Amino acid sequence: MNDGFQRLHSAVQYHVANTLGWPGLRPLQELASGPLTEGRSALLIAPTAGGKTEAALLPILSRMLSEDWRGLSVLYISPLRALANNLEPRLNQLAGMLGRRVALWHGDIGQGQRRAVTREQTDLLLVTPEAVEGILCGSRTDHRALFENLRVVVVDELHAFAGDDRGWQLLALLDRLQHLTTGALQRVGLSATVGNPEALLQWFTAGNDPGVVIQPPTETSSPPEIKVDYVENLENAAQVIASLHSGEKRLVFCDSRARVEELAYLLRERQIEAHASHSSLSAEARQLAERAFAESSNCVIVATSTLELGIDVGDLDRVIQVDAPSTVAAFLQRLGRTGRRAGTSRNCLFLATDADALIRTLALLHLWRQGWVEPLHPPPLPIHVLAQQIFALVHQESNLREADLSEWLRGFLDASRLRGSRAEELLAWLQEEGWLRHLDGRLWLGDKAEARFRGKRFTDLLSVFSAPELFTVLHGRREIGQVHGSSLAGKDEAPPVLTLGARSWRVTRSDHNRRVVFVESTDATGKSRWLGSSRHLRNEHCTAAREVLAGEIPSHLLSRRATTLFAELRDDFAWLEPDGDVPLEVLPNGRLRLWTFMGGLANALLRQAIATLTDCTAGQPQQFYVDLACPGNPEEVRSRLWAMADPARPDIGEDERLPPLKFSETLPAATLSEVQGARYTDSSALERLRHAGIRLVMNTL
Repeated sequence: MNDGFQRLHSAVQYHVANTLGWPGLRPLQELASGPLTEGRSALLIAPTAGGKTEAALLPILSRMLSEDWRGLSVLYISPLRALANNLEPRLNQLAGMLGRRVALWHGDIGQGQRRAVTREQTDLLLVTPEAVEGILCGSRTDHRALFENLRVVVVDELHAFAGDDRGWQLLALLDRLQHLTTGALQRVGLSATVGNPEALLQWFTAGNDPGVVIQPPTETSSPPEIKVDYVENLENAAQVIASLHSGEKRLVFCDSRARVEELAYLLRERQIEAHASHSSLSAEARQLAERAFAESSNCVIVATSTLELGIDVGDLDRVIQVDAPSTVAAFLQRLGRTGRRAGTSRNCLFLATDADALIRTLALLHLWRQGWVEPLHPPPLPIHVLAQQIFALVHQESNLREADLSEWLRGFLDASRLRGSRAEELLAWLQEEGWLRHLDGRLWLGDKAEARFRGKRFTDLLSVFSAPELFTVLHGRREIGQVHGSSLAGKDEAPPVLTLGARSWRVTRSDHNRRVVFVESTDATGKSRWLGSSRHLRNEHCTAAREVLAGEIPSHLLSRRATTLFAELRDDFAWLEPDGDVPLEVLPNGRLRLWTFMGGLANALLRQAIATLTDCTAGQPQQFYVDLACPGNPEEVRSRLWAMADPARPDIGEDERLPPLKFSETLPAATLSEVQGARYTDSSALERLRHAGIRLVMNTL
């Protein structure tokens, strides 16, 4: 046995060899055993199915036995309830071998099960960040007694947190848990491949043991099978999926819940056993779909990114991607779902439904072939999250000394660079505006906060993201899922028909006060809607798109249909060069198109700068270009754009449809504008436009 195995407690060694029947540890597990049994914090990085969970749990369980931990000592934080549910049997097997217990605690867990956690000897608790916030802020659980013996926090799919405000909430929660425990809190993050692992670890362990990145060398294996096809629309995509790979298990990813439902329904119409999985299906419906898929050998499950995050649906034969994911990291996660069985290889079939999707797919694969993966950067200036954490802490402690606030949130304040005047200014503002009260050096919730989080609205304090109000769909007493209210508008006063769980349902009755609709099964074709924010492509993706369009046809990747379309695109962009000047194209209708290849955020800023500094009107920014209507001839317009001074960063208004910031009402208007400006602009990409030439291109079509 290798050294890592010898680091484990003898009881763990016995069960690894005899109960699990493993011949040895996998590379990541070998590397992790030493640092984790020593109590060091760490970031464990491996692709999907790389054994990350066992790499963390086996040495932690060894510490539990060697140091005789009692009571709740390990908190395992998952980004999704569904993932926590999926992990529970696996963790129970590992802990149960050693006589230890695992329990779940999240929004779907009833009060009876929660009381059992505090009453019985639970050693490991599976939670979401919102569940931890609920325990700390709630009045039904003695959080000090529950967490006083906590020794380790494991965060699964850390990359899923770090890129948005849930990551900042997570970091603050880790600080608050550390404050409640009697010893040092070991932090263990599990992540897929990221472009900047050291920076991610530094952020994750802010204010604590700096820890170590553990990432085994990439295993040499046969190259994956990648193919790109052009199918023109979703109905044709369904036909291709139904026709190919009969007798195999296929996991299909789509970019929205509506498309998941539409495609799954189209597959069922073609007599394919198809299931849908996304966040707006009920937990029961998701579990039934995932179980049926795992137990079958000839079926399709259509999913959003929820099935990208480690939920076990058994061995897969094929991964199919409709259009392109927004990141290389997501593609790697999805690709890693395949090739797990001996004699099989990793594979992914892309089905592009339009020309733009084909370009984005080839740009993503171009970056992947170069070995590039997105670096993860937490969003800057999380001042609104600091406001939420202040309210939560005041609620949690009931008698919080203002002087102690910085110690409760030490790592969060350091990592976010909000320590000092930033935090002091926010505290002063919250008191001035009636959100907080200050008395004898202690903080209390003010009238505004009491009104904002009173009664049922208390749960709004527990999360840093806003979920739209959805209607719960019931078939009898069984919940099927949830839809947005816009789904309930029927045609010609006929009852609306919904598609949910890859089946159609006719609405029989709606209760708008309770936000509940009752349905019956139908054969009619339905449609469901949800609101979602569009994702802007990174500057690197857009630059890759330019390089692809100006490069050679990657014939080994493309089907005949995709090859034909790409050849047409290359002809259309014959004037494009891989780098250099920014083209200003004169369109046949006389309008102008500035081909920036910068991404939607940079183009949004550019649009406002053009409107401010020139006499041109710019259309809605796209990922690759901005359309302009300008007086004068094209050469004059080119000169005016080129002569634009280096503008101060303009405020980005609501017309750009930015993602909403929860708790933004607690910030001064100037601070909110500063946060939005820091988050939703890409000034580095604008530097390219300012320093590059603008070349006039005449469209001769």
